Amino acid sequence: MEHNYEKLGVFYIGKKVDSGTGEKTNNLLLYDSKDLTTHGVIIGMTGSGKTGLGIGILEEAAMDRIPVIAIDPKGDLTNLMLTFPNLTPGDFRPWVNKDVASQKGIDLDTFATQQADLWRNGLADWHQDGERIRRLREHADFTIYTPGSTAGLPVSVLRSFDAPPRELIDDLDAFRERIQSMVTGLLGLLGIEADPIRSREHILLSSILDHSWRKGQNLDLGALIQAIQQPPFSRLGVMELESVYPSKDRFSLAMQLNGLLASPGFQGWMDGDPLDIGAMLYTPAGKPRLSIFSIAHLSDAERMFFVTILLSSVLGWMRTQPGTSSLRALIYMDEVFGFFPPVANPPSKAPMLTLLKQARAFGVGMLLATQNPVDLDYKGLGNTGSWFIGRLQTERDKARVLEALDGAMAGSNPIPRQDLDRMISGLGKRIFLMHNVHRTAPTALMTRWVMSYMAGPMTLVQIRDLMDPIKASRTGSLTGYEASAAVSAMPAVMAPTATMVEEISQAKIVGGGTRPILPQEIRQFFISPFARGERMVYRPAFLGSYEVRYSSARHNLEETQGIQVIVDLEDGPIPFSLDRAQTIDLPIDLLETAPVEGVPFGSLPGDATQPRSYDRWGKELVRWIQGAHPIKLYESKSRRMFSRPGEHEQEFRMRLADVGREARDNQLDKIRQRYESRFRTLQDRLRRAEQAVETKTSQSRQAWLDTALSAATAAIGVSSASQKSSGGLLGALLGSSTRTSQAATAVRRASRATQSRQSVAQASETVEAVQAQIKDLELELEEELRKVEDTADAEEVLEEVVIRPNLNAISPRLTTLVWLPWGVDGSGEPVPLWR
Repeated sequence: MEHNYEKLGVFYIGKKVDSGTGEKTNNLLLYDSKDLTTHGVIIGMTGSGKTGLGIGILEEAAMDRIPVIAIDPKGDLTNLMLTFPNLTPGDFRPWVNKDVASQKGIDLDTFATQQADLWRNGLADWHQDGERIRRLREHADFTIYTPGSTAGLPVSVLRSFDAPPRELIDDLDAFRERIQSMVTGLLGLLGIEADPIRSREHILLSSILDHSWRKGQNLDLGALIQAIQQPPFSRLGVMELESVYPSKDRFSLAMQLNGLLASPGFQGWMDGDPLDIGAMLYTPAGKPRLSIFSIAHLSDAERMFFVTILLSSVLGWMRTQPGTSSLRALIYMDEVFGFFPPVANPPSKAPMLTLLKQARAFGVGMLLATQNPVDLDYKGLGNTGSWFIGRLQTERDKARVLEALDGAMAGSNPIPRQDLDRMISGLGKRIFLMHNVHRTAPTALMTRWVMSYMAGPMTLVQIRDLMDPIKASRTGSLTGYEASAAVSAMPAVMAPTATMVEEISQAKIVGGGTRPILPQEIRQFFISPFARGERMVYRPAFLGSYEVRYSSARHNLEETQGIQVIVDLEDGPIPFSLDRAQTIDLPIDLLETAPVEGVPFGSLPGDATQPRSYDRWGKELVRWIQGAHPIKLYESKSRRMFSRPGEHEQEFRMRLADVGREARDNQLDKIRQRYESRFRTLQDRLRRAEQAVETKTSQSRQAWLDTALSAATAAIGVSSASQKSSGGLLGALLGSSTRTSQAATAVRRASRATQSRQSVAQASETVEAVQAQIKDLELELEEELRKVEDTADAEEVLEEVVIRPNLNAISPRLTTLVWLPWGVDGSGEPVPLWR
């Protein structure tokens, strides 16, 4: 029997189970990936196969190139890293359980061989092999993150409380929810159970985040501590801050947070990759990621804090994405116990509930699993579309699940509750009852054999051994978001020239060069230093601020950017050189009209005292901007799409993947719809042909029965006639006529029976012909679907497009002389004292 399950847009999660016998059938259970946009929940006691089902679904997502964020409170999901295409005993040897081998009384090598054979045979029974494992590893990048630990890839959570995207800030309810979740989680780390309305700690921190984020300001934990001591506001509500929360009490809260920051064990929360959801879902090259966040090593408070921050970050990222009907990303949590309870409101509940309510519109699916069905908010799961129910531990668990299932089905369940009760009670290991709102009735299934080796929960030592090679390969190679973040974090620093070094070394706080007197036409501005030292001096530079318009109809580009360029001025033969030009991010409103008192001035070149020089330099900068500041876009010729200005390659590839997946799903739906009527016509014809066979078979059977009866009657008639022949001529004549009539009837009925048999054969040939037509149509459909899948599976090739502005599209807003503060560092080297 052919098993064609490798199709884009569907997950191979098992085989259907006969509801009567409870036995596995040969009918594959293929689950449409789009159905997960309405979310799912897996419920089953320990040993039911719940984790295996979850891992199987995650493997299918990776096979379909759908990125995944998997939250792993128990440590089981790390087994997704244990995929061995060659299936050799040596692959399994480092990961087999030594205690199990000891209990069996065999050495590790023998046990590893047994496990390799077990996995090879198990995969084969489910029509899988090492080649499918190889494709799994090729289709997605697998990574383990360990927040608060360096065993896996560390995650920087407390380094910054970055302002959420503007889309979330503009959504008042979502913005308040984000602040409330962040503050509640942070205070939970301090052991403070804070009510958002009554707790002054919660109110103060919420107000600080609200004030900073609305201005687009990011905060790190140090800045938050400073803001607690010196808040950027003087009132909380209508009351004075000092009346509500005196400074000495705020200092106590600041000290608690500072103790958290200073704790050596908390350094792991400060280092590592930023919690960038886009980067967690895709590599810089656009390859989908399956990011596993292992949190088994954390305390309950730390787990709650991290899950809250992670889900809030997913919400922030989600709101920056366009809507889609396809599955864009999957968020999976292996054990949701304690994070989504029915009565209490832990910090994690609010963002989780929001995702369940709103994520569908953005193509983000939530899949939650638990072995504690009583401790689950079923009202919050009211809109969950897929329920996978496994073996349950108690009657109370079963009653609660049946009640929730009744609510989820909303009266549309074609199966009576008592039958559902019986079905759930009879579930065995790896057998689940699936209720999917996109299907007509619940289905029993047995989960397939997973490709990942199920070695059990990993320790931090095992995670370190697994991830060290991956971390080593990343060392020193910043790409994508990491590279851009590193560049954007660097301060604007001009290389000090010999003149600078001399002037700075001779500068004093008082005395030194005086401010030059210039013509009135030359405007002067100053940048205040962010630090003061024993030696500091103002150095002259030319500042040009321009509005640059980029336009290209072919690339659908209309973009206006503000660009500031600064060029230091040297007292020498070439006072102004474009070799010293650099772009800076300097808001014009930060320029001061007066210098800091007592700071000396460096020498000003003679050309800088002439107003006409600034016009000439400004024009030179226009030509420099045209050459040095093009907009670079990425082009996908297959999709006929261009990236947006400032969009990283990773972001563009993510967008292409979303567009491609949605286009693929729409195309597949149209193809299936086009064939649906043809299949329906053939199915109707087949049904009529089968009914005809059944009818004609019945008629043929009756005809032959009638023929047999007629023949028997005729035979009886002949016998009777022989006995009556002695009764005279009249009797003999009458008997002869009857016998002739009966024989003729028998002959006619035999002829009709023969014709009936022939009509049965003809009807059977019609059935076979229609079945052949259906088979041909299925092959035709599969070929069309395969063409779409082959096209969708092709690697996206991007080309770089450079668009330069026209000279007349570069308009100066300000060309002026600016004085920059310079000083020296601890080793005596010149450093800029401005940002």
